Amino acid sequence: MSWLITIDHKRIGLMYLASVVLAFLVGGLFALAVRLELLTPDRTIMSAAGYNQAYTLHGAVMVFLFIIPSIPASLGNFLLPIMIGAKDVAFPKLNLLSLYVFWIGALITLSSLVIGGIDTGWTFYVPYSSRVSTTAVINVTLGAFIMGFSSILTGLNFIVTMHKLRAPGMSWYRMPLLCWALYATSLVQVVATPVLGITLVLLIFERAFSIGIFDPALGGDPVLYQHFFWFYSHPAVYIMILPGFGVISELIAVHSRRKVFGYKAIAFSSVAIALVGFLVWGHHMFVSGQSELAGTIFSFLTFLVAIPSGIKVFNWTSTLWRGSIKLDTPMLYALAFLILFTIGGLTGVFLGMLGVDLHLHDTYFVVAHFHYVMVGGTAVAFFGGLFHWWPKMTGKMYSEKVGALSAVLVFIGFNMTFFTQFFLGSRGMPRRYYNYLDQFQPLHAFSTVGSWVLGLGFAIGIGALLASLKNGKKAPANPWGGLSLEWQTASPPITENFKDTPTVTHGAYDYALAQGQKDHT
Repeated sequence: MSWLITIDHKRIGLMYLASVVLAFLVGGLFALAVRLELLTPDRTIMSAAGYNQAYTLHGAVMVFLFIIPSIPASLGNFLLPIMIGAKDVAFPKLNLLSLYVFWIGALITLSSLVIGGIDTGWTFYVPYSSRVSTTAVINVTLGAFIMGFSSILTGLNFIVTMHKLRAPGMSWYRMPLLCWALYATSLVQVVATPVLGITLVLLIFERAFSIGIFDPALGGDPVLYQHFFWFYSHPAVYIMILPGFGVISELIAVHSRRKVFGYKAIAFSSVAIALVGFLVWGHHMFVSGQSELAGTIFSFLTFLVAIPSGIKVFNWTSTLWRGSIKLDTPMLYALAFLILFTIGGLTGVFLGMLGVDLHLHDTYFVVAHFHYVMVGGTAVAFFGGLFHWWPKMTGKMYSEKVGALSAVLVFIGFNMTFFTQFFLGSRGMPRRYYNYLDQFQPLHAFSTVGSWVLGLGFAIGIGALLASLKNGKKAPANPWGGLSLEWQTASPPITENFKDTPTVTHGAYDYALAQGQKDHT
């Protein structure tokens, strides 16, 4: 009961962590089922209707229950106040409310499992979702609508916390880059999520009462739904990846013991991505019949939003240069992220080209690109961050060998699964198809075997962390030699985070300056 009514941001963060990892396991099981079905060109383990439900639930659970809340709600809630020297978030009770709202939305979404499932795809496109589907569309969309409030409350809390509760000496340019990333993410959550809420409410009313907003027979426009949906869901891609960028900045700086190259460039590129990300939703709709001028403008803006991401990748690589690199488990995940996210980002530029996208739209090339960004980016960063801060959160050290094995298996399994799909897509294999031509079978089979390696890697990683709770050695306060404030507290931190309010005298990555102060002392 003390956990259920707590207003301690650390406990709330840990409950979010348990929730999103559970959602990850559920979504992962659906993913493995989808890949197993695609092992052969015809029926393998399920019917066509079952397959449609499996990939829809995989997408909906992974996006709304795992990726969007994964880093901000779990690691962000636990770490943000400590990183800026605060005792808690600005609105502790609102923080607890956001967790309960998330749980309610998640339960309503998952209730679809027992009352007919959902087969619309995670994007809920009309008119299929509003008029044709006989599944529990309203449950899933209502659940996503409710979880949106959790997202808004968390974002609002983080913005106010960073503005009002920074410790003495903690200027904006001394904050860890994870805080900048969470700030940019919070701005997008607060501004974009209401659009999704309105869109899903309109869809629910359309399905329940046939009011005609998206139905052409009643004077509506189904393409209008796509505009509404992607106006949120493309910024949502940045809600998903920006916190991952922040985590990677921390991992690379700490595990190479180097000051981040171009701190302000990385900080402001996060804000630039958050702002420009609102202007590119139309690149999801190049084949929807929009004008050539609109397509050209959206294509140009897509190239533009790639520039801040490129800045980050070059700056991370420059930070590694001549660093004192330690290949700990978090660093292995960070290096995997650099390679996988770069592939995901570059293939996004391909898809931003009008002439190329006409051929690749709705093929497995898009599936591969999306997963390289979301799994190779966000999920890999999340697990890297989890291994990095696990000693701080639990006070226990995990087995380094098992952790490193998980990182290697995830990297190999991921590339086996999804790099193959670039070839499938470029050869014309459409996504979401239940049956396919025999010529695609070898690549599909290779991809399916890769999914087993990937699943094993994640399972070993989660197992290593859980095993450490029972058998792990006691963690020191600062196992990695980090300089940001969370490493100046006990492991795990006391309820108020610090015995006395800390005074900040150097930046989060000023290793040379901190060493000089230490030598002087």
